[in-house]
Amino acid sequence: MARPVWLTPTVVVLILSGAVVMSASLGARQPLGLILEPLSAERHWPFATFSLAVALQNLLWGLFQPFAGAAADRWGAARVAIFGALAYALGLAMVASDDELLTVVGLGVVAGAGIAATTFSVVLGAVGRAVGPEHRSSALGLASATGSFGMMLAIPLSNYLIAAHGVDVTLLVLAGICLASIPFAWVLGRAEAAGGPPSSGIGLREALKEAMGHRGYRLLVLGFFVCGFQIAFVAVHLPNYLQLCGMGAGAGATALLTIGLFNVLGSWLAGQLGARFRSKYVLSAIYLGRVLAVIAFVWSPKSEASLIAFTAAMGLMWLSTVPLTSGLVALLFGPRHMGSLFGVVFLSHQVGAFVGSWAGGAVYDATLSYDAMWMVTAALGLLATLLHLPIADHAVAREAG
Repeated sequence: MARPVWLTPTVVVLILSGAVVMSASLGARQPLGLILEPLSAERHWPFATFSLAVALQNLLWGLFQPFAGAAADRWGAARVAIFGALAYALGLAMVASDDELLTVVGLGVVAGAGIAATTFSVVLGAVGRAVGPEHRSSALGLASATGSFGMMLAIPLSNYLIAAHGVDVTLLVLAGICLASIPFAWVLGRAEAAGGPPSSGIGLREALKEAMGHRGYRLLVLGFFVCGFQIAFVAVHLPNYLQLCGMGAGAGATALLTIGLFNVLGSWLAGQLGARFRSKYVLSAIYLGRVLAVIAFVWSPKSEASLIAFTAAMGLMWLSTVPLTSGLVALLFGPRHMGSLFGVVFLSHQVGAFVGSWAGGAVYDATLSYDAMWMVTAALGLLATLLHLPIADHAVAREAG
């Protein structure tokens, strides 16, 4: 099969180096659901303590994301990603300190800044500027897919480390993986520079004002809140939910591994679908699919087969929203400030993730059940399905000058 014309050597290096940076960062985050129960039991903490730390990470990831995207848009992705890898490693090491305050600050604030500087708005902004609009969805889907491999690989590694060496060693190994991504961040910057200077356009302040006044952009912001709520709740609390349902201790690892595996395929497939169909309709279909998957799983008898079916379906729809949503932002407003504008959208995603991860722990502590959270997850998915339909998905008209 012939290589796509847009997949030049520079773009290949850009995607692969960015994929390693994102894989290390997302991979370090994916096992948090496995760490919840043993960390809480070992340190005699309520679930809400660790849930608060994860919730803060989600919130700070979102709060820092627009600034990380703006910094990468202006000064390049390499400097931002190197800072992020250092911060993420430090945050994980602080959790291993066995202190409750350091755990909340390290995992919540420090690691939140680190993941903001090593993931979507930074890496996808660089990729989005490197290809033309007709191929951008495919490129973003490929970057998201390859950047998701770490989510899959980190689960068996963390599961083994927790069982063999404990939570603290697991956290330090994950911190080391983040540090190992720094050379690839440097390569990312070299590839970005080889692609040429960013295109000209309106300034950042004008771009933000233009986006905030656009109805479709505001709907994307609202829809991404739902995405964050759903995946944070599932990632953090599904392992504990499975234990409550009487499934073995390894069920949580199996679930997260399956999600990570199918997320790679789903992210790539979303990019391909976005290149062939209107992205807003693909997004609506994804959110509706999540609703159906949640309802079917919660109401069905719990077994290995039903778990695999649910997590495979959720994996296909896990981060498949990212290339479609970021691609829509670039379509509407152009790629010049894509990192900054998608960063604002992602802030909404992480506010939703804060609510989903924290509320999951709080509701469970209060009721010893996740039933109410599953129903809210499904209802919000239906809302997001409807929100994307009226988006006017064409580039904004600007006066020449």
